[in-house]
Amino acid sequence: MGGPEISKQFVPLTCHGHSRPVMHLSFSGFVDGDDEFYLISACKDNNPMLRDGVTGDWIGTFFGHKGAVYQARLSPDAASAATASADFTAKVWDTHTGEVVCTLQHNHIVRAIAFPPEQGHLLATGGMEKKLRIFDLSRVAPISAPAAPAQKKMVGVSTPDQKSNGSADRSVITAEEGFEIGPGVHKGTIKAIVWTRDPNILVTAADDKAIRWWDLRTRTVVQEQIVQGDIGSCEFTNVKPERNDIGGGFPVLCIAAGKTVYFYGGHDARGLIKSVTLPYEVASVALHPSQRKFVTGGAKDTWAKVYDYDSENELDVHKGHHGPIWSISFSPDGKLYATGSEDGTIKMWKNCQGPYGLWKADRE
Repeated sequence: MGGPEISKQFVPLTCHGHSRPVMHLSFSGFVDGDDEFYLISACKDNNPMLRDGVTGDWIGTFFGHKGAVYQARLSPDAASAATASADFTAKVWDTHTGEVVCTLQHNHIVRAIAFPPEQGHLLATGGMEKKLRIFDLSRVAPISAPAAPAQKKMVGVSTPDQKSNGSADRSVITAEEGFEIGPGVHKGTIKAIVWTRDPNILVTAADDKAIRWWDLRTRTVVQEQIVQGDIGSCEFTNVKPERNDIGGGFPVLCIAAGKTVYFYGGHDARGLIKSVTLPYEVASVALHPSQRKFVTGGAKDTWAKVYDYDSENELDVHKGHHGPIWSISFSPDGKLYATGSEDGTIKMWKNCQGPYGLWKADRE
């Protein structure tokens, strides 16, 4: 039992500000050295928020969506953000100014967005249209040149009166301008998209209970995993990979579906490393590949449960949220993880020994 002593001593940080359920959290990678990274949250209150990834301190709010936001992600350099919304749009934002760079106008609710792992000029989208599209953002007015990395001033807050598809947008791109991959293949809403380390391989998770690996060169499905139960989360590990960790130096694809969590590895994330069946419906899962433990949120409870990856024994239960945890993510340094809940809050849980961030001492 190598984990409980780390976490039970510490009270989590609670990040307030959202007024509706928090649907998705995503950390950036390291931005400037190994101690600067950011956290973006998607919420049904229409307003994604950017925070300091170490402290949870609010940096800015992106105003412009007119419906719930289901996913939010940062580009690899954190210079831009992308959001997927119920207002039939995905938006790309300049994180230095908080302004909309472009709006991708769809024909139905957008549930999922993804950047490639190494650069931010392509964007994949999916949702209730059941269509996977790739957009080339390099055709749009360039994102403001990032000056020297802004010291904790990454986002200027947009004013709420900016119109979501009017003069505030530098560009509106129609869905038809996107490149559709595999027309007609998805039979249900696309709930998640992730890009593997192989830039030609993309993974989608849809409500037709299928996980699909797509080869963008042939625009075909090269692997499919049928799951039992609803798909909760489908995310790559965010902790910096190490050669001797669970993924063998590659990020691990972590999927929660029904009562099972799946872990896939390799350059294209096609190799099933392990699956674990739990006694409850799993809404979200995150893995720490070198500490060899994973955290889950239940679809019908309010707890974050920590498990030993190898023995599958429960190590800890974190209580504090008042609604299901829809999203969990470890920080890139692995020293904390964040949970986003139906209760409208984000909590950050310490996952290391000694002082870190706003946790000043070994014990309260």
